[in-house]
Amino acid sequence: MNRFQRVCSGAVTIAGMILAGCDNMKRQPGARASDLPWPRPVHTVARGERAAGEAFVTGLRGDEPLAHSPVVFTREVLARGRDRFNIYCAVCHGADGYGTGIVVRRGFPAPPSYHEPRLRDAADGYLFGVITRGYGVMLSYADRVAPADRWAIVGYIRALQRSQHATLGDVPLETRRRLVSQ
Repeated sequence: MNRFQRVCSGAVTIAGMILAGCDNMKRQPGARASDLPWPRPVHTVARGERAAGEAFVTGLRGDEPLAHSPVVFTREVLARGRDRFNIYCAVCHGADGYGTGIVVRRGFPAPPSYHEPRLRDAADGYLFGVITRGYGVMLSYADRVAPADRWAIVGYIRALQRSQHATLGDVPLETRRRLVSQ
């Protein structure tokens, strides 16, 4: 078989495969993902539907960032936040949140310090949104960090900010008395 015959034979085969399926495709019933019999994967929402607990997943109420986290920042949540922060955030933001992580020391653009007034005054939902959607050169972490862990990171960022800007009034009275008596 010469080259021309092989090309023609291949073209006829491909055309036959294409034409065999065309008519059947027109009459197939459509199915929505929400109509399928198996359960939806975790942290997914069918197209066109609103998420249950959408504020928890987006950090927004309507178009505005949530002022306060829907998660209570317990010791366990903050420990989880510190763990996730050290894995995902500290390489750029630094362990102390000043934006001097290891990649910055190697020439990557420095992120803003968490300790500047703009970010200390920002809504919790804003920080959550930046983790979720990214900002500037920062990529989205929505596919790597679950919403509960993103809120835990926000809590840990707030703890970092508080640690650098604490006042004597932040220390419980009983602890202040013990410190003075020592």
